Amino acid sequence: MKPKVFLEFVEIKSLIASVLPFVLGSLYAVYNYHQVHLGYLLLFFVASSLFHMATNANDNYQDFLHAPRDAANQEFLEATNVVGVNQISIRQARTLTFGLGGVSLILGLWLVTQTGLPLLWMGLYSYAVGYFYAGGPKPISSGPFGEFFSGFTMGFMIFWISVYINTYDVAPITWRGTFNVLISAGLAIFAISNIMLANNICDMDEDIALGRHTIVSYLGKPVMLQVFAWSYIVGYICLMVAVWIGVLPKLSLLTLLSVIPVLKNTRQFMRKQVKRETFILAIKNASIICLTFVVCMGLGLIFN
Repeated sequence: MKPKVFLEFVEIKSLIASVLPFVLGSLYAVYNYHQVHLGYLLLFFVASSLFHMATNANDNYQDFLHAPRDAANQEFLEATNVVGVNQISIRQARTLTFGLGGVSLILGLWLVTQTGLPLLWMGLYSYAVGYFYAGGPKPISSGPFGEFFSGFTMGFMIFWISVYINTYDVAPITWRGTFNVLISAGLAIFAISNIMLANNICDMDEDIALGRHTIVSYLGKPVMLQVFAWSYIVGYICLMVAVWIGVLPKLSLLTLLSVIPVLKNTRQFMRKQVKRETFILAIKNASIICLTFVVCMGLGLIFN
């Protein structure tokens, strides 16, 4: 397989959706606990990146495998899905998917032996979601909860695991601590879940033809477009609450400046929902929000 095809198969461009929560969680640990386990953190970064690629590969492979073989879906099979477009064999797709996931799993299990069982339970949840998102008899992505699981798993779990790996030896997991992490990750959670929501809004007709019944097919585009817009607002509210309760530096509030480009992109998406033209706006919003968040948290650490 050519490198270009491999990178397309694993959707390397989407890796930023897991990299940025990883960075944010690490900065959170530095701000609140003043320590970093750099070696373990880098190993987790490699493991989570490999697993992210495996999940994307599994999505593409499963979509191709289970798509109805009829005239209505011929364009999807031959001109849309990366497996069909590049004529990747099922065996090759399966080998790459489970190879990437297997290496990630080995690294993760070793980290469990070093940091403790809580990482095992976090990891089991994440791996289960990663596989069943597109695999199994009833894939998560084909139902009404895809947005929740994508946003929660990538926006929160990666953030939380990054915090845990840096603090496992000084801060036991508590309900209060978990709540603080959840609120701090809120902006990333909603920004990332909106990527999935924008994708489902754009693909509503195609999804129905493929037998997928996402939340958009249940509630309709007008309602979910309002949810799309309000999700950003709720995310920004989470940011302000986290600063108010003292678990994020005050300079993190500068992240609110990202409202300007995010509002512009959101208005544009509200006017037109075409996969090849406007879906990218949701990705841009998530990138703008999380990158601005990273920079502002960094400034908060420097000038705290």
